[in-house]
Amino acid sequence: MTEFAIDRRTAMAGMAAAAALPIVPLTAKTRPGSFLVVGDWGRDGAQHQRDVAVQMGKTATTLGSRFVVSVGDNFYENGVQSADDPQWQSSFEKVYTDPALQVPWYVALGNHDYRGNPQAQVDYAATSKRWRMPRRYYKVPGAALEMPQIDLFVIDTSPTVHQYRDKVESVIAHNVASQDVAAQLAWLDQGLAASTARWKVVAGHHTIRSGGSGHGETREMVEMVMPILKRRGVAAYLFGHDHDLQHIERDGLHYVGCGAGSEVRPVSAVAGTKFCQARSGFAAVSVGENALSFEFRDFGGTVLYQSILRA
Repeated sequence: MTEFAIDRRTAMAGMAAAAALPIVPLTAKTRPGSFLVVGDWGRDGAQHQRDVAVQMGKTATTLGSRFVVSVGDNFYENGVQSADDPQWQSSFEKVYTDPALQVPWYVALGNHDYRGNPQAQVDYAATSKRWRMPRRYYKVPGAALEMPQIDLFVIDTSPTVHQYRDKVESVIAHNVASQDVAAQLAWLDQGLAASTARWKVVAGHHTIRSGGSGHGETREMVEMVMPILKRRGVAAYLFGHDHDLQHIERDGLHYVGCGAGSEVRPVSAVAGTKFCQARSGFAAVSVGENALSFEFRDFGGTVLYQSILRA
């Protein structure tokens, strides 16, 4: 299957799930603040990355998008080595060029980023006008987003995955070994408990629930992260890792998969699937006082799916 093709099973699952829900237009009432979500993208503009970037720019202009959330795997195949790595230009600065994308990018690290030098992505934030990664996991309060109704928590998921630590001679094992998973989980639990925002949204790279053929569920995320999100009233978990677009409602949470920033792989419906499709694209999220709505758009600008969450 080429990058342009969608297998019949995937297409049917996506269309059937989408047909089951009403299409809700994003009206002015439901979009006082909007942002975009994209993941798994850094391929020097190839495999639809540049096409997705063009549509992100158009959508950001139309919606007045205030920022972008990247859910990791920002640079393939092996991350970046420094804040001066040429991939900053070839995969980021010279790809996402639309004026409407010159806004803050709140970025998570993915497993491919851990194959390089993760600290370089933190370092780049010190000089970039838009790359925001103050540390490997962090909170962005609603006041900073000019959206008081939402708090965004960006987490660092690779250190939670046991198999990375088992490859003792690998670069990724060395990089994850230095990270304190228990400390991060405690930070997330306490931060979510203290948040009074109407919408608590968490963004990370690895899947919790997923029907993607590349990875599917991540056991450690199900065991360690999902219970925190559920207990603390998180509305949505934004993720990548599987190269597709998904919406799964399960565990009292909405899982929104946005790992289709360039390459895609087949995806199938699983328990709770509302929509899934192997199509290069991104999500646009609109935040209101009593509603959080989102839609998936593909690399050609087609709206594939829309949904709305009510407070």
